[in-house]
Amino acid sequence: MKSTAQSLFQPYELPSGLTLANRIVMAPMTHLSSQADGTVSDTEIAYYARRSEGPGMIITAATWVLPNGGMPGAPGADDDNKIPGLRRLAATIRERGAKAILQLFHTGRQGTRTGDLVAPSAVPEAREGAAVPRALEEGEIAAIVRAFGEAARRAIAAGFDGVEIHGANGNLTHQFFSPLSNRRRDRFGGDLERRMTFSLAVVDEVLRAVREHADQPFAVGYRLSPEERDMPGNAADSPEQQEIPGITMEDTLEFVDVLASRGLDYLHISLTDFRNPPRRGSWGSKSRLAILQERVGHRVPLVGVGAVHTAEDALDAIESGIPLLALGREMLMEPDWANKVRDGRSAEIRTTLSASDRERLFIPEPMWQLLLSIPGWMPFEGQ
Repeated sequence: MKSTAQSLFQPYELPSGLTLANRIVMAPMTHLSSQADGTVSDTEIAYYARRSEGPGMIITAATWVLPNGGMPGAPGADDDNKIPGLRRLAATIRERGAKAILQLFHTGRQGTRTGDLVAPSAVPEAREGAAVPRALEEGEIAAIVRAFGEAARRAIAAGFDGVEIHGANGNLTHQFFSPLSNRRRDRFGGDLERRMTFSLAVVDEVLRAVREHADQPFAVGYRLSPEERDMPGNAADSPEQQEIPGITMEDTLEFVDVLASRGLDYLHISLTDFRNPPRRGSWGSKSRLAILQERVGHRVPLVGVGAVHTAEDALDAIESGIPLLALGREMLMEPDWANKVRDGRSAEIRTTLSASDRERLFIPEPMWQLLLSIPGWMPFEGQ
C-alpha cells in the first residue's frame, strides 16, 4: 500500500460499536432488479457480490417499507416473507468482508407500486406531467413511522449490520422536511421545527426497534440532501407565495444539530460534488461538506459523497476531516476500486464504461438501461 493511501484503509468504529475495516463505503444506487414482489433476486445478489470485496461498508439500494412507498424493481422490507431474501443479501455482503447496511425509504410523491400516490401535501413534483399526490392523514403518517421500525426489525432478523434512513433526494422523508413539498399547518408542517417532526419520529422509531431487537452492535444512519433550489410560485398565488424557498444550508444546520443529539451512527450527506459551496448565503468558498463537518462532525460521523473519482480525490476528502467516504459511480465502473487503491494500482482503475461491460461487471440490465437514459451521468466510451 502506498503511504499516501494508508488513511483510507484504517479501521473505523461507529458510535454503536460496529467496526468497519476501512473508510470506503459503497453508496446506495438504484438497481431496479428485485423481483416483482420486492423480494431479492439472483441478479442483485450477483451485483452486490461483485462489489463487496474491498469497501468497509455497503449501503444497499433504497428498500421500501410499505407497498405504496415502493417502486417497481426496488426491494421491499414490508413483510416477514422478505426476510429470507434479505438474509441471503446480507450474508453475501458480509462473507466478503464488508458490513451490510440496508437503506430504508418511502417514495412519497415520487411514485408508488399501488396507485395510491401520497405526500405531505397535495403538491406534485416540479416536472411536466407529474401527478398530484394525496395529502397524508395523521393516522397514516403514524403507520408509516411504525413501518420504518418494523423494516428495521426485519433487517436485524436478516443479519444486516445496520440500516440507513433515506431522507435525501426527494423521497417522503425529504418531502416532509422541504417547504417546497410540505405545506401542512399541523404538527407535521409549517415552521422549520415542525417540518422536522416526521424525520425525527422515524429516527426515534428505528432506534427503538434496534434497542428492542438487536443483541449486538447495529448501526443506524441518516442520509440527507443539504440544499434545494427555490421554486417560482403560480401567478395566482398570494404575494408571499410567489417564490417558495427550498431547503437552505441554515435549515440543514439546525436539522443536523437535532439529528446529532439522537444517537445516530452517522449522517450521510448526499452531494453531486463534495467540494461545492452552498448555492446561496455568505459562506465564501467553504464547501457544504466542510460546513457540516465543522458544525456536527465532532458529535456524529459524516459520510461524504460526490465526484470522488481518483485516489487523490478520496484523500482530499478524508484529509479534510470527513471520516467516511462513499463512492457510487466509481464502484459501478470499477468494483475493485478499493483493492486497487490499497495495492498501489490506481493506474489500473477503469474510468469509463463500454457496451461490453454490463455482463462482465454484473450490472443488472434494468440498471444499465437507467444509466443510458441519463445523459452525462456515467462516462460511456464514445460519448
